[in-house]
Amino acid sequence: MADFNIVDFGAVADGKTNCREAIQKAIDLCTVQGGRVIVPEGRFLSGTLQLKSNVHLFLETGAVLISSICEEDIIDVTKDFKDDNKEVGWEGGCFLCAFHEENISITGHGIIYGQGDKIFFDDNADGGFHECPKNGQAFRPRTTFFEDVKQLTVENVTFRDAAFWTLHMAGCENVLIHQVRIFNDERGANNDGIDPDSCKNVVISNCIIKAGDDAIVVKNTAPMAAKYGSCENIVISNCILYSHDSALKIGTETAKAIRHVVLSDCVIRDCSRGIGIWVRDGGVIEDIHIHHVTGNTKRYADCPQRIDFAPRWWGKGEPIFVSATYRNAEHKWPGKIRNISFDHIYLKSESCIFIAGEEDARIENVWIDDVMLTMEKQGTQPSDLFDEQPSERHVYYHDIPVVYARCVDGMAVNGRVSLNAPYTIQNTKLMEIENCKEVEVNLKGYK
Repeated sequence: MADFNIVDFGAVADGKTNCREAIQKAIDLCTVQGGRVIVPEGRFLSGTLQLKSNVHLFLETGAVLISSICEEDIIDVTKDFKDDNKEVGWEGGCFLCAFHEENISITGHGIIYGQGDKIFFDDNADGGFHECPKNGQAFRPRTTFFEDVKQLTVENVTFRDAAFWTLHMAGCENVLIHQVRIFNDERGANNDGIDPDSCKNVVISNCIIKAGDDAIVVKNTAPMAAKYGSCENIVISNCILYSHDSALKIGTETAKAIRHVVLSDCVIRDCSRGIGIWVRDGGVIEDIHIHHVTGNTKRYADCPQRIDFAPRWWGKGEPIFVSATYRNAEHKWPGKIRNISFDHIYLKSESCIFIAGEEDARIENVWIDDVMLTMEKQGTQPSDLFDEQPSERHVYYHDIPVVYARCVDGMAVNGRVSLNAPYTIQNTKLMEIENCKEVEVNLKGYK
């Protein structure tokens, strides 16, 4: 295997010189011969880099590959995408990208640094809690964007301070993400960890992910679904997930189907929401199985007085959240959720198990077994809101039961619940059921 050291092509390890031209030359030669592009010890700044087939990008120990955050250095590879879901945020370009390639890997024990710490700033919008999403400058490139790459491997590297999404794979097949560390700002909006979008055959294992936005998001955005169809066959295991939003989010972008997803043997810590499943755009989510999960969820302060950037976290401490409702007042059919199972779930939470559809988007067959739920105050905020963002229902005041279900056909919850202050038998309902069929809740400890 040939090695192509970027220093031999003129890259300068001062962290200030834009080395894009030198690194891209190494990549372009490597794709012809096959081999490794070596990033040695040192700090290398670069604009957008386009990886190509048969290129193994290898970051040696002590190597730091730095994304420029200057708009003139970043290629806006998605400027022509058309997408009705404005929150996807396609604009802004990306640092590392690849299109319609195969056999690409990013490995080694170096760091890929997105400079998000120079993007986000605390403007104290939540009145002293210092928990809400931070404000930030308008231009925020993705750290990566890989479209239609077959045989993609990302292993051992560390990603730090993404300005926007960290690892975004769209329409990719046969993806392995293993032993990756992602350390982003815990209050950085849209700095998701890993986003498999309209992908097939993805394994994410043994990772540590810390982010402000969702740690892992399985989605089906409109432009990618139109090209590559459903998102399916996703396995997530042995991960530790921190987020001020969801540990695992499935949806909300659901232009086509999302199916055959398994998450197992994971720890979730200090998340606004544990596992969240949304349909909003007419797709079907089915055959989703979550098991052996432990950790906690809590509610964070939002920033109601600021509306220009990112005023709210999604989630108010729900351990499990399954939602089929209207994205907006147009009342487009949200889609279908069916055949979902959870088992061996052990979580401390500040809100309820929330399963809610609509009359024309009824949720079918949800099994929650061997759940041990401890409802206990952990954070700075009261427990008094239901959160169905993004939707016409949005966020609204509501008493918090242990289990809430609306428009569900076939649901069983079995396990144990413990209520600690301020949750008591006197002020916390076991369940609230609206317009459901065949719902059974059996939680020991509630008397």
